[in-house]
Amino acid sequence: MPKMKTHSASKKRFKKNSAGKIKRSKAYKRHHAWAKSTKQGRDLRSATYLQGADEKNISKLMPY
Repeated sequence: MPKMKTHSASKKRFKKNSAGKIKRSKAYKRHHAWAKSTKQGRDLRSATYLQGADEKNISKLMPY
């Protein structure tokens, strides 16, 4: 059976850590910074982890 290819868009957006959790960046960060509070901007800077069914689906796209 051939090796499974990594999904190109996923490898640009997600990283796996040593525990196997998948790290992602937060949405709503790109445009209209003037409309967001400073507190919201700071919160959007930090990364977070996928949970539940999302983590299962993305891990299938990233076999490494």
